[in-house]
Amino acid sequence: MRMTDVIGQENILGPEGPLGSMLAAGSLSSLILWGPPGVGKTTIARLLADETDLAFVQISAIFTGVPELRKVFDAAKLRRQQGRGTLLFVDEIHRFNKAQQDSFLPHMEDGTILLVGATTENPSFELNAALMSRAQVIVLQRLSLADLERLAQRAEKELGRKLPLTAHAREALLEMADGDGRAALNLIEQVAAWKTEAPVDQQAMAQRLMRRAAKYDKSGDEHYNLISALHKSVRGSDPDAALYWFGRMLEGGEDPRYLARRITRMAVEDIGLADPAAARHCLDAWSLYERLGSPEGELALAQALIYLALAPKSNAGYVAYKGARAEARRTGSLMPPAHILNAPTRMMRDQGYGSGYAYDHDADDGFSGQNYFPDGMKRPVLYTPVERGFERELKKRLDWFVGLRKKRGG
Repeated sequence: MRMTDVIGQENILGPEGPLGSMLAAGSLSSLILWGPPGVGKTTIARLLADETDLAFVQISAIFTGVPELRKVFDAAKLRRQQGRGTLLFVDEIHRFNKAQQDSFLPHMEDGTILLVGATTENPSFELNAALMSRAQVIVLQRLSLADLERLAQRAEKELGRKLPLTAHAREALLEMADGDGRAALNLIEQVAAWKTEAPVDQQAMAQRLMRRAAKYDKSGDEHYNLISALHKSVRGSDPDAALYWFGRMLEGGEDPRYLARRITRMAVEDIGLADPAAARHCLDAWSLYERLGSPEGELALAQALIYLALAPKSNAGYVAYKGARAEARRTGSLMPPAHILNAPTRMMRDQGYGSGYAYDHDADDGFSGQNYFPDGMKRPVLYTPVERGFERELKKRLDWFVGLRKKRGG
């Protein structure tokens, strides 16, 4: 088998791809192969060793400790003295701790090993910066249905017969693999063993096979990918997409309470004062979930998602809050102006505390226009409401106060 026989990953293995270019130039660097299970990480590492005439050594971070690593490095040194390099393939490399990851560095630098690590987790979160700086990250994608169909056809060629499935059942079988080539081959192996006189339809196949659970790691990269997709779907006013990602997370076993908290966060971050009822709606849905439990309670959360997706959007309050924190860090030692300082004692009143304060309720329009920022500080504009939803009304009020303040020299 050669690299050209690998199914999928054309974007990295093709002539213009990073691995294709390295092989064509005859110059291979250490690599981190990042991608979901069953997309060819181990196969690609083996073929890289074959095509560069390097000895292929495979270890797993789950079962390898420091003593075993030392033996691997010693063997690679001896091999190098004999004129042959070593491609060390480390499966689940993210499971090594910092000290174990650091132990690779000197052997990578002196050419004892060419490291190819495989991980299903985001390397920028899981691997040391020093290791990352010495290796190129290659991102592998889940296999498409077209890729899995090619895999099925290759398996049928090896078997010497077609799978006993109808066209719809065949498509459903490949969908069950969920982009995982290894899972697809396991399913194909099961189906190929069936003794049937006629092709099996989709319903009969579903009864014979157990549906594979969707890939979802509640504490890993997939978790953050899906919650990002959910949040951005709400922000993009797409209730159908929001419900889809909500369903994906629930089917993956996500805690509905986590989703309730994130949905409420969306209300204050992306809708804000454009619809002040949005946050209350989310809190009510959260409370309903706590009272009803699963599975009925998830319906309340789903309805809150629909409400948020269709609500007017504004992040003006969020931007204003962040701006206020930035101003506070920049001018954190400035005192409030004397006229708004509290003056509970005579000495403080003698110092001018509270002197000249205008009580807003005494003004005919309930607005004094006084300055409430520190003396000498340029007045910042933090809150800029949008022309959407309830904030349209707030903008009218804000503009009115700005006009009055100019008239009164505040």
